[in-house]
Amino acid sequence: MTDVVLDGESLTPEDVAAVARGGATVTVADEAREAIRAARDRVEEVAAGDEAVYGVNTGFGELVDERIGRDDREALQRNLLRSHAAGTGSELPREVIRAMLLARANALAKGYSGVREVVVDHLVTMLEQGVHPVVPRTGSLGASGDLAPLAHASLVLIGEGVADVNGAETDGAADAATADDGAAPERFDGAAALERAGLEPLSLRAKEGLALINGTQLTVGIGALAVVDGEALVRAADAAGALTTEVTMSSTVPSHPAIQDVRPHAGQAASARNVRRLTAGSEIVESHRNCDRVQDAYSTRCLPQIHGAVRDAVAHLRAAVETELNSATDNPLVFPREAVERDGEGGTTAASVDGDTDAAAARGTDPAAASGTDAAAVLSGGNFHGEPLALRLDYLTSALTELAAISERRVDRLLNPNTQEDHLPPFLTPDPGRSSGYMIAQYTAAALVNECRATGRAATDNTPVSGNQEDHVSMSATAAHGVRKTVRRAREVVAIELLCGAQAAEFVDDDLAPGHGSGAAYEAVREAVPPLERDRPLRGEIATVADLLADGTLEERVEDALDESLE
Repeated sequence: MTDVVLDGESLTPEDVAAVARGGATVTVADEAREAIRAARDRVEEVAAGDEAVYGVNTGFGELVDERIGRDDREALQRNLLRSHAAGTGSELPREVIRAMLLARANALAKGYSGVREVVVDHLVTMLEQGVHPVVPRTGSLGASGDLAPLAHASLVLIGEGVADVNGAETDGAADAATADDGAAPERFDGAAALERAGLEPLSLRAKEGLALINGTQLTVGIGALAVVDGEALVRAADAAGALTTEVTMSSTVPSHPAIQDVRPHAGQAASARNVRRLTAGSEIVESHRNCDRVQDAYSTRCLPQIHGAVRDAVAHLRAAVETELNSATDNPLVFPREAVERDGEGGTTAASVDGDTDAAAARGTDPAAASGTDAAAVLSGGNFHGEPLALRLDYLTSALTELAAISERRVDRLLNPNTQEDHLPPFLTPDPGRSSGYMIAQYTAAALVNECRATGRAATDNTPVSGNQEDHVSMSATAAHGVRKTVRRAREVVAIELLCGAQAAEFVDDDLAPGHGSGAAYEAVREAVPPLERDRPLRGEIATVADLLADGTLEERVEDALDESLE
């Protein structure tokens, strides 16, 4: 089983998916433990002093000017979790909870948040023992981080809130939830859930409550899963598009490398290579290479350009997610004193950790006067703001909508008697007139595209909160929820295209072999869904093929048939 090691530096979207979905084990690197201990020592030193330091001995948000006495600081952190657990709506699914907990543990392991080791260890043990806090979907504005969702999750650490233990819920289908051993998940209050994992409730110390909830880990957890899913979905769409290209007697010439070389977008070139790999060995393509048709419709001819642009959008999000997964995103952050310096205007900037005071002097600066002590510097900033993710999540929602849109257009080319090839019967039914075939499947694809188009643009909204102290928020969590829904909808559209492409293949000359990869895609569909000989309900078949995409079965079958892997 995969072992994901948290060091605050190297967590990847694939690691998140492995823990969230695959049950990979989680450990904390020794170097990270040293960083955690050092940061905690700095917080303890600051807490022992009398200087006002945000999150240590002050109130929060608009109440930042309220000083908190030593005897009330544990209550301050506990009350922070309680008051911020104000979410609403449906419960987040298990994989999102696990992604969020993992991302938060890694951010704390970076060593700038100032929590004790036991806090990180509790999070890791909850993952290992299958303790999944019950967290409502709605409440985060993506600044100051994902406060409400993280507060609901963190309540379990102090023996409050509610958690499912050893359960595996599905999206919106709690009645179908089962644990890994086949048993239904059991729901407990926080203290009982911790006891099941062999843990005691934590009494939070100075800054720990704030460090637990002040970050972007719901957003980045969903974003990491969206990166993995988005990349897989584009590969599946390449396979569906290649199959459609074949059965509609379209040309693979638009995927020729010479065309891509003179417009060298990385995503375009990758999708073009995939189409050529998938259709390699195709007798169907060869059978009409010198036909009278001059050009194909855009939905097949421009596949590399459109799919490739979606690939580039996923890559754009990947870059942000990989950075965010390994970032310190709470506020304030705790640094060694020598790691900061005054910027010449009385403010502070990050400097090299080696404390190069000569370099600072050369710039006319002095050692920093940040809050803290001679050894510890506490800096307030805005790393909790989700804008770097929000904009790219909205971008991916738009891109995946386009992927669904071009797939739906190819479905129409397969079904529409006004545009389909002569060898294909109307709506791919062998009995047109009495039977409707896949007619309404295209309606469903069109409806899914419409739902995709109605989603997104969350990042351009803003509602000031906290007495206008937090006067610009990112809405990154809303953007993340939007892209998650769009991945599912776009996947279902591609599943419909694969169903229709496989059905269209039934009307191609049996003597003509498909490409190695496209043929494998056809066989994967046919193992799950028989040819449509007479009308039948299609709902279950669409879901079945969508599952083949979601769990990687179709891609695995295609890969087994190819000499080179899909990109």
